[in-house]
Amino acid sequence: MQAKKLIYQRKNILTLIGQSIKGVEMDYTKGSLRRAIIMLAIPMILEMSMESVFALDDLFFVGHLPNAEHTLQSVSLTESVLSIVYSLAFGLSMAATAIVARRIGEKNKEEAAHNAVQSIWLTLSIAIIISIAGFLLAPHILKAMGAEADTIVQGSNYTKIMMASTVVIALLFLINGIFRGAGDASMAMKSLFIANICNIILCPLLIRGLGPIPAFGLTGAAMATTIGRSIGVCYQLYHLFGGKSSIDIHRRHFNIDWKVILSMIKIASPATLQFIIGSCSWIVLARLVAETGHSVTSAGYQTAIRVVVFFILPAWGLANAAATLVGQNLGAQQWQRAEESVIKTAKYSGIFMGMVSLIFLFGAYPIIGFFTNDEAVKIIAVKALLIIASGYVFYGIGMVMANAFNGAGDSWTPTWINLAGFWGIQIPLAYLLTLYFNIGPTGVFISIPVAETLMAIISWYYFKRGKWMKVKV
Repeated sequence: MQAKKLIYQRKNILTLIGQSIKGVEMDYTKGSLRRAIIMLAIPMILEMSMESVFALDDLFFVGHLPNAEHTLQSVSLTESVLSIVYSLAFGLSMAATAIVARRIGEKNKEEAAHNAVQSIWLTLSIAIIISIAGFLLAPHILKAMGAEADTIVQGSNYTKIMMASTVVIALLFLINGIFRGAGDASMAMKSLFIANICNIILCPLLIRGLGPIPAFGLTGAAMATTIGRSIGVCYQLYHLFGGKSSIDIHRRHFNIDWKVILSMIKIASPATLQFIIGSCSWIVLARLVAETGHSVTSAGYQTAIRVVVFFILPAWGLANAAATLVGQNLGAQQWQRAEESVIKTAKYSGIFMGMVSLIFLFGAYPIIGFFTNDEAVKIIAVKALLIIASGYVFYGIGMVMANAFNGAGDSWTPTWINLAGFWGIQIPLAYLLTLYFNIGPTGVFISIPVAETLMAIISWYYFKRGKWMKVKV
């Protein structure tokens, strides 16, 4: 009897996983919370994992090129600056998720579609300006980041292409935020999957060349990533405007509505600032490592960061699920259900991140070895990875808390927490340990888990106060 029960449960779990990946529609304001979390979280985890594959794919192929320390530094420093673009994209996508989710929770699909289009207008107007500026200032960006002269020579074209792709990056994040707000996490996952498949195929072809295709080297990595993301955006637009998604957009929705756009800006501004605060902190840390170490140390640190981000993004997928559940349930005036969904999701995220910590503890060296053959880079990367990953459980819980606030439209609370955590704790501690106590870049590594742990505790305190439930969107 017990064996039959276990078989039945396994079948139910497999069926649920299959439904979540297929994108079966459900009402997230009713029924089992565990089912709702799984239905949203699985495609969102896969989506965020796919996003991290872009950087890791480039890192893998670039790390095996000649002069790896310079090519790796080019990729890593460019990604550090692009984190500001990602911050903008995250902020805009969180605003779209919060507003669309609230309208869906209110069962108002017409307004959800209208708000979605307004978010696209806002994103395009900002991203185009950044794309042009980034392309023109690429060499200066690398120099400002502390790159060595050889790195600037080898990496300028890579940086130009990546910065010019800001429009594509912003749209990819934003439209997936629209899909997530509507509860269509599967569509967001599929667009990233398609983009990554294209990138994985194109990366070796454009970097190394094949037949009539010339070897573009480092520049080929930027070309492959941009083309892959562009294809993903085309797939998104096809479903968004072709009547093939839960958001049904028509021509009448394209009229610019300044009231909605201003409402978007009100939520997106602190949300973007929230991520920029964190991103700028990472840029300062990257520069501190480059200045107190050398190109090998910088390459090792950045390699470790890419691995850390790869394993953090699935937890970010869980956090995105919490944002959708909060937004839709607040729209349906299900306040207790909104709170319970966050607590359950935080629990799952903490457990997942704890398991990842164990993986790093016993497998850091082979994991790092997959991305570089340089022994000196490996030693630094392994050390950084083990120290940074010591706070993984708190990273997972903190991200869920932050996105719960964002999903409710309360983007100021996590912004202030980020300001205090990153600029009040992390950066001062990094400089204190690195320069005053003379322990070098290791001081940077230590400052990261310390700050993230304290931020998670503060976030939990403000979450339990419950003011986020009263925010009007």
